Amino acid sequence: MAEITKDTIIMDVLKIDQGTAAFFYEIGMHCLGCPSASGETIEEACAVHGVDADELIEKINDFIKDK
Repeated sequence: MAEITKDTIIMDVLKIDQGTAAFFYEIGMHCLGCPSASGETIEEACAVHGVDADELIEKINDFIKDK
């Protein structure tokens, strides 16, 4: 499985494991179904929500590493 990076599109992360949605909800991103939000990169979403992208990516990669 490919490692998630800052350039990974949010929808691609959700396709890998829908359980990752919880990480986006935690940063205040509640509109995962809308095209503009799901088409953003992780870095773009983190910039909008004032979150450290590296921390989020680490959490997601830890979550999916054994999937």
